[in-house]
Amino acid sequence: MAERFAAGMTYEVFRDDDRTVYAVTRCREIISEASRRLPDTLKARHKSIAWHEMAAAGNIYRHEYEDVAPRRVWGTLTNNLPILRAAMEQEMTALDG
Repeated sequence: MAERFAAGMTYEVFRDDDRTVYAVTRCREIISEASRRLPDTLKARHKSIAWHEMAAAGNIYRHEYEDVAPRRVWGTLTNNLPILRAAMEQEMTALDG
């Protein structure tokens, strides 16, 4: 969903759109919390994902507002979420198999 909120945006447009920054940040909070509940065996299959940092990011989003800069949120959105999405799609395909 976070990717859909910012679809077609450049960083500059994203940065200047408070609603989109807020929506994507909220999505990241949810992803962070959900990542804490994933089994270690799943995480072990996807070592390229920074699981610890993902879980810790939620605390920053919830408690350290001054550290939630649009540039950091954008970086996560464009660099990390596609990798996470691919891993989760792989897991879902394996479940369906």
